[in-house]
Amino acid sequence: MIALLTGKLVHKAADHLILDVAGVGYQVFVPLSTYYGTPGPGDELTLHIHTHLREDSLSLFGFMTMAEKEAFLQLLSVSGIGPKLALSVLSSLTVEDLVCSIRASDDSRLCSIPGIGKKTAARLILELKDKIRNIEADAPSSPAGPRSAPPNELEDAVSALINLGYKKNIAEDVLRKVQRGRSGSGVEALIREALGELMKR
Repeated sequence: MIALLTGKLVHKAADHLILDVAGVGYQVFVPLSTYYGTPGPGDELTLHIHTHLREDSLSLFGFMTMAEKEAFLQLLSVSGIGPKLALSVLSSLTVEDLVCSIRASDDSRLCSIPGIGKKTAARLILELKDKIRNIEADAPSSPAGPRSAPPNELEDAVSALINLGYKKNIAEDVLRKVQRGRSGSGVEALIREALGELMKR
């Protein structure tokens, strides 16, 4: 089972990276929190990996910090939470915010995440309240480092929001709103501000 990968980043998208490790390209699915901290293509990158095995597939999920990986595993332990929804949670909330939301039983904040309804939020709080204390909430979610924005920022940001479960027209509307009057803000900033706007709705 793969637990850690170090290699050259050859491709980055809002929901996955491709890492060249000794000539083998690994596709690794990542939350936005990890995506924000990745360097540009061609640079070396180390990711903590969770290998997710199913009868018909093997998928790799990567994280910049052990705290992110531990939070992902804890989310997977909750009934009804699969890898895609767990990534959506970590893309919408930092590890620290997730821990705080569960400890405070803040189901309204959890319900603002696409795919999380009242019942799922209640299960998250019930099943993780005792386990979540094991996560190092103060660990940085996205370490500082060189970052690069994709050539088409708006298209990449729309794709990221759609992957999180938002409808295309809603994603495009809110991104146009936050992009208005700005120049060269970077795709990471666009996604962050768009998520902030969407969570107010």
